[in-house]
Amino acid sequence: TAVFTIPEDALPPIIKKLTAGEQLRAEAYDRADQTQIASGSLLTADNQIDPSTGTVRLKAVFENTDGVLFPNQFVNVHLLLDVKRGAVIVPVAAIQRGARGTFVYVVKPDHTVEMRPVTVGPTGRTEAAIDSGVAAGEVVVLEGVDKLREGSAVQVRGPEREGASPKPGA
Repeated sequence: TAVFTIPEDALPPIIKKLTAGEQLRAEAYDRADQTQIASGSLLTADNQIDPSTGTVRLKAVFENTDGVLFPNQFVNVHLLLDVKRGAVIVPVAAIQRGARGTFVYVVKPDHTVEMRPVTVGPTGRTEAAIDSGVAAGEVVVLEGVDKLREGSAVQVRGPEREGASPKPGA
């Protein structure tokens, strides 16, 4: 088993699924949070919030048939709450927040940028689903966004690069 904490704000959708009898998939990742080392499921959630940290303790169980997990080993646990099909996915680095709300810079065919308001859906460590504002295949700016404004000219360094353009979700 692995005991881990989550912010109290993240608890409602988890409790909703547990109350409905759904089993939530849990994945254990290494200390660097790069490599998945085990899969399992959420076992329990504490019924108290730690007032000093604003977190709730959860416990996940992993079969560990291949012996990759050890007692007191540090792991990062990810819970899969939902699968969103057909979503447009962009790197988190492309998403900006400003006085006008959340936006991305989209590269137009003439190599200038358009500041495009977006509605951000579920977000992971490196990628986020975009509910509206960007279509799959449009190129978004990842670097140098702090120097841009509407209509700025940009040079695309390779739209085929991993994460350079929004892609359809799973």
